[in-house]
Amino acid sequence: MQATSRDDADVIVVGAGPGGSATAHYCAAAGLSVLLLEKAAFPRDKICGDGLTPRAVAELVRMGVPTGVDAGWIRNEGLRVVAGGRRWELPWPDLASYPSYGLARSRQNLDHTLAEHAVRTGAELRQRTAVTGPLLEERTGRVVGVRARAVDDAGRRTGEETTYRAPVVVAADGVSSRFATALGLEKREDRPVGVAVRTYFTTPRHDDAWMESHLELWDGEPGRSNLLPGYGWIFALGDGTANVGLGSVSSSPARQSRAGVDYKDLFARWMANTPAEWGFTPENQIAPVRGAALPMGFNRSPLYTRGMLLVGDSGGMVSPFNGEGIAYALQAGRVAADVIAQARTRSTPAARERALARYPRTMREDLGGYYTLGRYFVRLIEHPEIMRLCTRYGLPRPVVMKFVLKLLSDCYEPRGGDWVDRVIAGLTRVVPAS
Repeated sequence: MQATSRDDADVIVVGAGPGGSATAHYCAAAGLSVLLLEKAAFPRDKICGDGLTPRAVAELVRMGVPTGVDAGWIRNEGLRVVAGGRRWELPWPDLASYPSYGLARSRQNLDHTLAEHAVRTGAELRQRTAVTGPLLEERTGRVVGVRARAVDDAGRRTGEETTYRAPVVVAADGVSSRFATALGLEKREDRPVGVAVRTYFTTPRHDDAWMESHLELWDGEPGRSNLLPGYGWIFALGDGTANVGLGSVSSSPARQSRAGVDYKDLFARWMANTPAEWGFTPENQIAPVRGAALPMGFNRSPLYTRGMLLVGDSGGMVSPFNGEGIAYALQAGRVAADVIAQARTRSTPAARERALARYPRTMREDLGGYYTLGRYFVRLIEHPEIMRLCTRYGLPRPVVMKFVLKLLSDCYEPRGGDWVDRVIAGLTRVVPAS
């Protein structure tokens, strides 16, 4: 699958977020020529909670990304859960497969770091390059490249449309994925979807050793006011600031649409009732409140078709359990690069196609059952009365807490481990993985 004289690279990756940069890094490390196209210029912002679970940390370690304090990271010890008028500090699980700590860093810095890492490995990064659509082989309809144009910082066109050719294209262009949509790959209406809003505050809590999750949000005194339809987070960034946000999840886009929630208003009502010593006030707010959709549970398929692979949010690879997407984007980039590198060694088009088709199978085998469990989970917790019962009577029980920690951290041993790991792993194998 070596690029021909007509091609610009062996692989073109659209989008330099975590999934795109991971794909570019692993492809370059395997000896492929890689063109990584990013419509913005680094550093640029993305809407995210900025907290990385141990699962995501393990992926960074595989990539060889420095994760020390001197590289700009802050470590956290675990998850602080606040619900039912109580709080629990739950250390990250001590597992063979994942480290026992998480990390936090703003997406503005994280994405830039990962893109630079891909460049150091050998990928060619072209910024301010907006991909406008796929380049198709006229006879077969196969993707053989992309159409793109240069843009300025505001996304305005600054040059004529041009084409870049490659035998394989990876679409890592986010939740909207115009590239996938142009190929007729629409979002599935039977998958969960989340909505999140977040901002940044200067705060004394900037060096908190715990990622904090509020499973109940009240617009006044807890238990004596209205329970708001969402969950909140506070992630310390260690630089004088914290990422503070809230989100909600629904079992389908239709239910999310019918909810009709003003999330920015919801966020303002939550902030108005936080303790004064936290400093979550307008004068300490250093960024606007911005929102984004969270595509969950493989909400676009197929993940591979006609020479094009979907990675990260473009394929709906966000966990329904906690809204985490970075770990799965990094994992998908690793798997995608492996099948692309394997396909390169095959001697016939049919054999290359079989190698590439392994990508969706591998992703379903690794994550399909887990995402299905997450869909069942969402159907339960989207009912406020069930959520109240779970937080009031379920969380105080140690056995329930063990399950909550491993599901909310996305960290369990797929093979071996303790009995909780074995139960989760067993359930992921018996439920449908589609």
